[in-house]
Amino acid sequence: MDQPSSIPVPAETMTPIAPSLPGPQTPGKQRPPTTPPPRKHRLWIWILVLALLGAGGYYYRSNRTPASGSAAGKAGGQKGQGANAAAPVDAAKAVKGNIGVYVTGLGAVTPIYTVTVKTQVNGQLMEIHYKEGDIVHKGDALAEIDPRPYEAQLTQYEGQLARDQATLDNARIDQARYETLIKQNAIPEQQLATQIATVKSDEGIVKNDQGLIQSVKVNLIYCHITAPITGRIGLRLVDPGNIVQTSDNTGLLVITQLQPISVIFTIAEDQLPIVYAKQRAGQQLPVDAFDREMKTKLASGTLTTIDNEIDQTTGTVKLRATFNNSHNELFPNQFVNARLLQQEKRGVVLVPSSAVQRNSSNTYVYVVKPDSTVTVRQVKVGTSDDNNTEITSGVVEGDVVVLTGVDKLLEGSKVTVHLAGAFGSGKPSP
Repeated sequence: MDQPSSIPVPAETMTPIAPSLPGPQTPGKQRPPTTPPPRKHRLWIWILVLALLGAGGYYYRSNRTPASGSAAGKAGGQKGQGANAAAPVDAAKAVKGNIGVYVTGLGAVTPIYTVTVKTQVNGQLMEIHYKEGDIVHKGDALAEIDPRPYEAQLTQYEGQLARDQATLDNARIDQARYETLIKQNAIPEQQLATQIATVKSDEGIVKNDQGLIQSVKVNLIYCHITAPITGRIGLRLVDPGNIVQTSDNTGLLVITQLQPISVIFTIAEDQLPIVYAKQRAGQQLPVDAFDREMKTKLASGTLTTIDNEIDQTTGTVKLRATFNNSHNELFPNQFVNARLLQQEKRGVVLVPSSAVQRNSSNTYVYVVKPDSTVTVRQVKVGTSDDNNTEITSGVVEGDVVVLTGVDKLLEGSKVTVHLAGAFGSGKPSP
């Protein structure tokens, strides 16, 4: 007989048989088979395990890498320039010198003389002898006004004078004749007295004519306009051909003196007593004019005068300083900062201002010791100017102070020093 063929059974339909476990068995009863967990639960468990392993490995590597990198960097540093490499810094020696105590105030360039040239006679402007912006000197010809009406008037007055002078001469002859006749009792005294009065009247008429002639001659001079001061001419206000009159307010042109020129500036009233005392003592106090940003010195001059009152609104007083302005560094109405030298301190210890460091409580400098290490030295400062600072205590002449690179320094840091030039020059420090 043919044996029946075996039919394969899929694995999914096969029920696994649980292995027998040692232990007491209940007779007549069989342990139920154990159902395995679903496949998807096991998959999530493996995913969680792998995630934990990855996180642990990342944490281990991240904590281990800086240490190894630091060790490598340290090893490289030891091979190159050593673990305690010296920091390069710029430094300068403290020196003894002079420093000024300055008073600074806002000011404006103000010409000492400014003249608006106006006509003193009425007439037509015929010619001008200047160009706008020219520098003219006192007495230079500037413009011409038509002189012909005044020349004709002069001729008229001269003729009138000649007529009146003849009348006077005749009256004087009659007076002399009457003085002779009165001695002979040939005429009454009243006639002589009348003649004397006539002579005096004619003399007055002649003087009046002479005055009219002088007035016309002055007007003729005014027809030729000349520069009253030396200075620079501004823009032309009237063109040739116009009729100009003495009642005009604008004038013909404006001349401003540039050399010398002054600066009027203000200082606080608290600073006035010292300045006033020095001026009364006859001292000439230097004044420097700087630009708006207080970076460039424009000119140097001296204090000329102090105003006669304090402005109560601002609590300031005006001062005038005079400058030669030989190269026209200052221009009228230019805004400047005026710096007045109030006092000069001599023989004090000076360091560059960049060497002085400050924090919330102290002022200090880094001083380089002979072993090329630095130490922090607390100092007291006095007067400062654009470049240098006076040290009243903490630093002595010859100490080397650090100028740059202080942000990398600590107490005892080792440095390599490059000495900067001497104060205010390019020469090395002594």
